[in-house]
Amino acid sequence: MSVKETDTFVLKYPETSGFDKSTIHFYSGEADLTSIYFNQEENSIKRLFVTDTNIAGLSCMKSFLCHFMKAEDISSIKIDSTYSAGNDCLLILGPGESFKTIQNVLKIVSTALDADFNRNSLFISIGGGVLCDMTGFAASMFKRGIEVEFVPTTLLADVDAAIGGKTGCDFDSYKNMIGAFYPARALHVFSSFIENLPQKEYISGLAEAIKTAFLFSPEMTKLFKEKKEEVLKRDPVIVNRLISECAKAKASVVYEDFKEKGRRAFLNLGHTFGHALESVAGLGSVTHGEGVAWGSARAADLAFNLGLCTKEYADECKSILASYGYDTKSIPSCLSADKTEELLKAMHKDKKNNSSSVRVIIQKDFQDTLIKEVSDSDILKVLKA
Repeated sequence: MSVKETDTFVLKYPETSGFDKSTIHFYSGEADLTSIYFNQEENSIKRLFVTDTNIAGLSCMKSFLCHFMKAEDISSIKIDSTYSAGNDCLLILGPGESFKTIQNVLKIVSTALDADFNRNSLFISIGGGVLCDMTGFAASMFKRGIEVEFVPTTLLADVDAAIGGKTGCDFDSYKNMIGAFYPARALHVFSSFIENLPQKEYISGLAEAIKTAFLFSPEMTKLFKEKKEEVLKRDPVIVNRLISECAKAKASVVYEDFKEKGRRAFLNLGHTFGHALESVAGLGSVTHGEGVAWGSARAADLAFNLGLCTKEYADECKSILASYGYDTKSIPSCLSADKTEELLKAMHKDKKNNSSSVRVIIQKDFQDTLIKEVSDSDILKVLKA
């Protein structure tokens, strides 16, 4: 089976970034990695494929995995398994946020070292944001940098995590404390992977898409308001539109501000609150998207309290988020009311802060965004309202 490429988009990086471009390939039909990576008679470079046990269990992965093992062995794949075939290696990690550790980043590095990889080698992540972040970070460190490609398999990775070069891992219970800007040279996007996502993971990715709509697209904001049923049913036309428009919106911002010194920071709408929630609740117990959605609601209330937006905007923002099932209360249901000080402490630990105050992204209205330094008392008001 050969794949059909439906669109290609090139994300160029500023000359001062040290990087050239990322080519984003969009495909229709069932995900077929064999056609992409095993369509030549002989592969001349060493390649390390990194995936997890959840992705390895998908039926569309069978032909790919059969390059490394017998078909009857696929069902018995274990975490931290490694396989070799010619110049290629496959590393299977554990799934989810709890595995986003420096130990697993170093596991990728050590696997490449054990296989005698050199600086002309290639790392390839097949997975969601966790695997893209870790594999990209490992590539940035291995022999001071080798090339990396991503095959994103979740909506969250398609619309956000795989694009733009942010890599890293969690550390000491805090989100993404270690990392680097290190973009993939290519992304291979199969929207059909979205059909396999558990509903919780699909909803997590939707939060990043909604955030992107709030930031950049009146048309997408309208879509989320008026086409909820189709969105939740994963209508393929709508899913493809969301992936394409979000990827291109993020790409344009990344080109303008690669190292997040200005407008790229807008992409962190909801994240300072959301990362704090993920940390306090326990990494992995709340999805990233759930954190971002709750954080976006808190940012809307904060903007209203500061007199920067109307009540109508704040209410509409929270209404859209709530309509997709996200918790928008001051303290989410997963936490007790006495966790406000812990949330505040975690927000101060956020890597985006540059001073003793808390740096947040808030909006005056949809598609009207600013960066604001706010006091602890301002934060506590929207956590105790």
